Order: sequence, then C-alpha cells, then structure tokens
Amino acid sequence: MSERVAAPFGRRRCEVIANEASGGYEIVSALDSEGPEPAAGQFYMLAADNWGGPDGRPYLPRAFSVAAAEPADGGVRLGFLLEAVGPGTERLAALRPGDGLHLTGPLGRPFSDPAELAPGAPGAILVGGGIGIAPLAILRRRLASAGFPQRVLLGFRDREHAGGLELFDCSEVRTASEDGHRGHQGYVTDLLGVMLEGDVGAAGCVYACGPPAMLEVVRAMCAERQVPAELAMETPMACGFGSCFGCAVPVAGGGYIRLCVDGPVVRADELETALVAGSGH
Repeated sequence: MSERVAAPFGRRRCEVIANEASGGYEIVSALDSEGPEPAAGQFYMLAADNWGGPDGRPYLPRAFSVAAAEPADGGVRLGFLLEAVGPGTERLAALRPGDGLHLTGPLGRPFSDPAELAPGAPGAILVGGGIGIAPLAILRRRLASAGFPQRVLLGFRDREHAGGLELFDCSEVRTASEDGHRGHQGYVTDLLGVMLEGDVGAAGCVYACGPPAMLEVVRAMCAERQVPAELAMETPMACGFGSCFGCAVPVAGGGYIRLCVDGPVVRADELETALVAGSGH
C-alpha cells in the first residue's frame, strides 16, 4: 500500500487562482502555500469564505478528491472537479480568483502503486464515471511519469453531466455516454468488459472511481476474472478524521471500515459489494 501523505494540523485558507467551466462541471484551482503535495486518491475537506447562509446551510465542509496537484511558485497548485448539486457544492462552484478556499488535507488512503497491487502487471486500466473521474486524472499523470502504461476509460450519463476531459492530457482515452453524445453509447463498463478479455486486461490491474452501481460492476467483473483492482469510493463525510463514523461501510467477512481513514481507496476484494447506502449524489 502506498504511503499516505499526512495532512498538516488544522484547516488553512488558500486563495482560488482559477475557475474554469468544463462541460457540466467546474475545475476550481487554488494555491496551497502550507500543505504538502498529495498522493493520488487522497481527498480534502473543502469550505469557502462566508460558509453558511442565513439558514445556516451549508453546515459542514464537503469532501472532494484532488484531481490535479503540481508544484508552483509559493506552494502546490491543487485542482478540484466540482458539480453544483446542493448548497455546499453550489457555493464552491461559484468561487472566483481571489476568493478564499478553506481546506483540510490531504486525507485518506491513496491508490497503491501497480507493483504493490499487481506485481509484474504490464499495465493498468483506469475506469472513471461522471464526477468520479477526478482522482484518476492525477493517478494517470503519476503512472505516466513513472513510465507505467495505462489505458483510460471514462463514462458519462449525458452531456449535462460530463466534463473534466482536459484533466487527462493524453490521447489514449476511450469514452462512453448513456445518451450517445460522446464515444460508445452505453456504459463505461461495456468498454472495460471488452478490454478485460484481451491479454493486457487479463494480466494488468484496474483502478476505478465513479457511482456505486458502476463500481459494483467493476468489482464483480474483476473478481470473476481475478484481476486485482482498487476502488475509490464515496460516502457522506462530516469530519474526514474518522471520529464521526458517518462514512462506515461493511467489508467482506464482517465488520466495517471508515472510508475517510481506511479509504477512500479500497481493494475490490475487500468488499462484498460496492453498493453502499447513502453514497453518490
């Protein structure tokens, strides 16, 4: 298991340096002058200046996987892929350069190196769905910089729920959309099924992040073919430190793990199902 990057103590205020529309999403970038560079798969708890309106909402920070992290003058430039679906995400998606972004992180367990997940694997398959493509963008860059071959499969519900493709600065991206507006008309797991039948898929490993139903199909397909896989999962998180137990999910053989400290990345073979109640939008 790759070593997690420890978060500095407390919450810190960063300055937003860009907010770019990307399909139905926003890519919000901020300069973190105090924190370390995160590992792929880790997340941050985010809030904005003047958090909470007249009715008090939003009450709690929101958990977001980091989609980009690069050294920059004065710190680390972080990028987050956001979709406005409620009071908290609407406030974050409305941030503009110069605004304050309060963050805690990096938190959680990152993706494993391929050598740890599948020793001898000739390559990796990255499978993303919707807003869940975010942590795979930073993972793809890290794998590419290490010279490790990867294939990227991205799926979207429709044109209104798609974006973030510019985070994947490579030509080897295959896409699927349920409404047929881009790539294969159908599910991204259709593409995965075809790839897993080939030699690369059979001997490689899979990294995935997306809605629970997609992750469950990925988990089952990889289990059937004995392909090592890791899933970056989502559940409601209130603290990010494991104290509230709001993100507890059951594991195979009984018991629970807390995704904020034992995840959000989990080996697929540790789970009986990825259909976790309360996850997703």
